[in-house]
Amino acid sequence: MVTPDWIAVDWGTTRLRVWAMAGADVLDSRSSDKGMGALGPDQFEPALLDLIGDWIAGRPPVIACGMVGARGGWAEAEYRATPCAALDPARAIRPKAADPRLDVHILPGLSQLDPPDVMRGEETQIAGFLAGQPDFDGTLCLPGTHCKWVRISGGMVEGFHTFMTGEIYALLTRHSVLRLTVGDARPDAAAFLKAAAQALANPDLSPAGMFPLRAGALLAGLPAQDAAGRLSGLLVGAELAAARPLWLDRRTIIIGAPDLAAFYHQALTQAGADAHVMDGAALVLSGLTAARAAIA
Repeated sequence: MVTPDWIAVDWGTTRLRVWAMAGADVLDSRSSDKGMGALGPDQFEPALLDLIGDWIAGRPPVIACGMVGARGGWAEAEYRATPCAALDPARAIRPKAADPRLDVHILPGLSQLDPPDVMRGEETQIAGFLAGQPDFDGTLCLPGTHCKWVRISGGMVEGFHTFMTGEIYALLTRHSVLRLTVGDARPDAAAFLKAAAQALANPDLSPAGMFPLRAGALLAGLPAQDAAGRLSGLLVGAELAAARPLWLDRRTIIIGAPDLAAFYHQALTQAGADAHVMDGAALVLSGLTAARAAIA
C-alpha cells in the first residue's frame, strides 16, 4: 500500500504521468495515454482516478502542471505575464471534483504580449532547473512539438519564443507528399547534422530543400532515414538561425527527451554554441516538488 504525502502530475496533450511522493522522494509512478487532447471536460477526473485512486485515502494534495490547465482542459488556469518567476504556486487553481478525496491544484502557465506567446508545462521544467541553478544567466531551449527558447536572468523568466518545428515536421511527414518518402523513419544523425549546418548558414534553403527529398527518393533511391534526417535538419537549422540571438555567446541548456535533446545539442555544438543537455522528465518533477513546498 502506497501512502504518499502528495501527488505530482504532469498532464500533457498526449500523456498523463503521476508520481506518489514522500517529500522529494518518489514512492511510485504511473502513466497513461489519457492526455488532454483525448478527453472531454467530464473525463479528467475519471482519468486521474484511474491512476491514483488507491493513493488518495488520506486526501494528499495533487499538484498538476501542463495542458490540464488549458482552455479545454479540466479547468483553465491563468497565464502569468513575463518577466516573472517561473512558478507562483499561490496562483494555482483548484478545480471542482466530485470525489471528496481529491484536492487538486493546477499551476498557471506563462505569457508575453510582444510577440504574443504562451506556455503551459514548460514553466515547471524551468522552475525545476532554477531550483538547482538559481544563479543561471543564459538561455533554456526546450525542444518538443513546440520548441520554447527562454531567456533567464536574475532567477526570472525574461521572455520566450516558440517555434512549431516539431509540429511542422509531423505535418510534413504525415500529410504532405513527403509522407511517401519519410513516413515514420528514424532520422539519420549524419544527414541531420549536414542539413542543419546548411540551413543555419542559409535559412532560405529550408523550404527549397524539401521537395528534393521526394525527388531524390524517386530518382536515386534516397533512403527514408536519410530523408528524415535531412528534413529534420532543414527545419531545426532554420529554427537555430532564427533563434541565433538567444544562443550566440550565451550559455544554453537544452531540456527535453534524450533523443530529441541530443539532436539539438549536436546542431548547436556544431555551430560553436556553449550548449549542454538536461533531462526534461526529471526537471518536471523537481519543479512540481518546489511548487508543493510553496503550497505547503
